[in-house]
Order: sequence, then structure tokens, then C-alpha cells
Amino acid sequence: MAKYILALDQGTTSSRAIVFGHDGRIVASAQQEFEQILPAPGLVEHDPEAIWSSQVSVAREALARASLAAADIAALGVTNQRETTILWDRHTGRPVANAVVWQSRASAGICDRLKADGLEEVFRAKTGLVVDAYFSGTKIKHLLDTHEGLRRRAEKGEILFGTVDTWLIWRLSGGTRHVTDYSNASRTLIYNIHTLDWDDELLKLLDIPRAMLPEARPSSEVYAQTSDQWFGGPIPIGGDAGDQQAATFGQGCFQPGEAKNTYGTGCFLLLNTGQRPVRSKNNLLTTIGWALGDEVTYCLEGSVFVAGAVVQWLRDGLGLIRSSAEVERLAATVPDSGGVYFVPAFVGLGAPHWDPYARGTVLGITRGTTAGHLARAAVESMAFQTCDLIDAMQKDADVKLTALKVDGGASLNDPLMQFQADLLGVRVRRPQVAETTALGAAYLAGLAVGYWPDTAEVARNWILDREFQPAMEAPHRDKLRGRWRDALARALDWEEHGAGAT
Repeated sequence: MAKYILALDQGTTSSRAIVFGHDGRIVASAQQEFEQILPAPGLVEHDPEAIWSSQVSVAREALARASLAAADIAALGVTNQRETTILWDRHTGRPVANAVVWQSRASAGICDRLKADGLEEVFRAKTGLVVDAYFSGTKIKHLLDTHEGLRRRAEKGEILFGTVDTWLIWRLSGGTRHVTDYSNASRTLIYNIHTLDWDDELLKLLDIPRAMLPEARPSSEVYAQTSDQWFGGPIPIGGDAGDQQAATFGQGCFQPGEAKNTYGTGCFLLLNTGQRPVRSKNNLLTTIGWALGDEVTYCLEGSVFVAGAVVQWLRDGLGLIRSSAEVERLAATVPDSGGVYFVPAFVGLGAPHWDPYARGTVLGITRGTTAGHLARAAVESMAFQTCDLIDAMQKDADVKLTALKVDGGASLNDPLMQFQADLLGVRVRRPQVAETTALGAAYLAGLAVGYWPDTAEVARNWILDREFQPAMEAPHRDKLRGRWRDALARALDWEEHGAGAT
């Protein structure tokens, strides 16, 4: 058998490709950022061709760095920014519009109308999701509503919909396979997580033609072979999962009650609830984690829209740093945030608030506030938002978290991870391989072709890099979290309804 697995990790701000060995360690990698298109406040778009070209480019680069050919790769796995919505012409393969990114509030007005019509419970009962502009379904409707003639073409089967995984697999396979996996389908607001099928009632409510939807399949199986033109020979495409579900799989959270938090562009906390979907009473999401054959694993999820993206804003918006890596050094110039609190609600707030009209807020500024204080408050906002998610999750699942597995770029920031442990009062555990999103996609692909025999062997690859023990006194922790809640209250419901994103 070929010796390696190739994982494609298509993220919100960059495309990444990583070659993994059998021990789950990185052999070679490549990464490339691409343009963020911001037409108006609250709107975020991508060029689907930029997503594709950057992704195939880094895949070739990673293979070249490892001096590998297609024949050396046992399988390829895909993981992706979820909910981001792409429509393209079935015959030409060209996108008909920019991708509407998961962060975009473009369909907030559609969601408002659905909720005003009393339909939120219908969606929630079938999909496990809240009615929010975050999800793909209302983004599809928005595109069909705003591009003349597009819905008619979609009804005739001329227009295809896909989340980013579907778009990549379609292109990789030379347009021969229009497919997604259950985990990505479960993020669309039109997929019934109980029947494992697109839901006709929800499609009718959003006026979305079924003909444009991909086939939904388990997360680990050979969907297609890559076209020879991309890598010089065929590679089996054997794994597919949304980025956060892939990271949960890559962290080896295979048992109910195990949880991970990814610190990426956003923060995403997932808790394995086993073979049954747990209905949230605290504004979290019930979602499909992955499916291996007929066995479906469900998760509870909390989503923070802006986490690491706040560091990009410090770099690109304010020019306080030249590279994202500099934020840790700038934050370390002060012993604490100096009473500054930063609520990064640039595109509204996700769980557990679900407020598309919240906006970014910085409070506690004095004459003595420095760039270091602002950087520290921005970084600490990731930990505060994560605490809000964990509070809700522990209530929903009736469990007390004893440790939190972490991954993603910002998990390499040691002061942030220590602050997270202090705020939570529980251990924070970081694995040696922090790229668990790509690793999860690799595991799913490898399992499909027998590269790894079972999840037990996959779990043995998890190795601790560092554990952070809580050291903060409870009264101080309670004070910090109380002031965070005060700041949060001032950010909520700020944007005028109907203004900006509609």
C-alpha cells in the first residue's frame, strides 16, 4: 500500500495541504492565503476560483516538498470551512456568483422573516440548528432570490449547490461526482439529521430546488478518484468532513462526553454525545459529527464567529502588528488587559447569543491604555467566548467537563491557553500535532482504504504536547467573567435591524 495520506484543509482565510504518515505526524505541508471580499458591513464573500486554485496549488506544493507522487498517496481527505455556499453551472463548471461565506449576514433578513412566521421550531426539530444567517440554506435562497433567472435554471438541474467540500470534490473528480458528507449536510438548515436526507418541507419553505443538491454520504468512503491532470495520476478521495467535525475526529474524541475546542478564524467547541442527537436548551447546535458506515455520531456544538480573525483585524485593520505571530509578543508587553474588554462581534455573535445585530465593542479604555492592552484584550476574548460555550454545553449535556482538548492556530499561544485554563478552572490539553482538522480528514480517508484498520489505532496516535493547569483564584476568575458579561451586554443588538446585511 502507498505510504502516506494527503489532507486538504480548505479554511476561511487560507488553503492548506498536509501529508501525514501512519503515526499521524506531518511529513510536509503548504499553505496559501486568499482574498477576503467585504462588500459591505456584515457581508463576507470569497471567489470560488480562488478557493480552488489555492487549494490545488498547495496540494501540489506539499507533495513536491515531500518528493512524493500520486502513487505514494493511499488516499486523499477533504475538510472545509462549513456553511459557505457556492453555486455553479453544471455544464461549464463556472461559479455563477461569489461564495457567500459562513460569517456573512447577507440572509439575516430572510431569517428574521422565518422567525416572525413562527417557523424556527420546524427547522430546529429537523436540523438541530437555529434559524440564523450562519447556515447555508438561507444563503442559497438569498442567491436564488437576487440573481435573475437563477432559480429557474436550478429547477432545470443546470445549477449545482455545494459547500466547499462539494465544490472541491467536484473539481478534483473532473466534474464526475456531486457529493457531500453527512456532517457538512447537517450544517445547511435543509438536511434532516434524523432521517439522513434533504427535507422536502424545509426545501419548500426556502424555495430551494432539490435538483441542485449533492448526494449526502458517510464521512469515510471512496467517493471518487482525482483526475490525472491535478497530481499526475489518480488518488482515491476517501474522507470528507466539515472542519470542526474533522478536528473532533482528529483529536480522538470518539467517546461520548469527550470535547475539543478549535481556535481558528472562529472558535468551535464540540462535545461527542454518541449515537443519539441531544436537543439543546441553551442555544447550542445539535449536529452530525461523522458517520462511519451506518454508524452516525452526533455532537453538541457551540460556534464563536470571530476568534483568531480578531488578530487578523489587529494586523490588517489597525496595523498594530505586521504578522499574526506578533500578537503574542505585543500582548506580553503588559501584565494584563488593564481593565480593557474586547467583544469582537464584527459579524454579530454566534452561540449562545445568536445575535446578528451585535457589533464589535471595546470597553474600559483609559489614557493609559496601550496597544499591548488592546492586543491582550483581543486575545483574551477567545477564552471568554469559549467559557460562555462551555457553560451552555455543560447544562445541555448534564456533564462537568474535567479537561478540554484544544487545537487550531491560536492554541499554540501558551499565555492564551493558560488564561483559558484559569477561566474554566479545568485542565487544557494540547496535542503534539495541532493541525487536527487536517489530521481528522486524513484519518477518515485512511480508514476508508484500510490504511488504518480502526479508530482504536487512530486514538493511539494522540500524544500530549502540553497540559495547562488552572492557577487563578476563584474570586478573581468570577470578577473577570462578570466584567466580560457586562461588556457583552453592551455589544448586543447594536446594529439597526434591516441596516447593513439583509
